[in-house]
Amino acid sequence: MIQFLKTIFGLGPKVNYKELLQSGAQLIDVRTKAEFQSAHIKGAVNIPLQTIEGSLSKIKKDKPVITCCASGMRSASAKSILTSNGFKEVYNAGGWISLNTKIN
Repeated sequence: MIQFLKTIFGLGPKVNYKELLQSGAQLIDVRTKAEFQSAHIKGAVNIPLQTIEGSLSKIKKDKPVITCCASGMRSASAKSILTSNGFKEVYNAGGWISLNTKIN
C-alpha cells in the first residue's frame, strides 16, 4: 500500500526532470485552461485532466511524459490514466511551480 501511494504521488526515486526535458520528454500541464493561461512553464502543453482521455492522440507514446498541475493531485491522476492507456514512461512532477524551480 505504501509503495502504491509513493508511485501515485511520484515519491519514488529522484528524477532529473531537467535532463528528461532536454532529452525530449513531453511536459503536460493538466490544470484548467484558465490556470494555464495565467502562468505556466515554457514549452508545456496544456491538456486539462478532465479532457486527457479524449486527448491521448496528442501525446507521443514513444517519448517520456512528465505531468504537472498546481499541487500534484491532478498530475497523479493524469499519470495513472496515461499508464493505464499504455504509456510506459510517465513521471508525476507534482506542482508546476516546484517543477519550474527544478528545471530552471
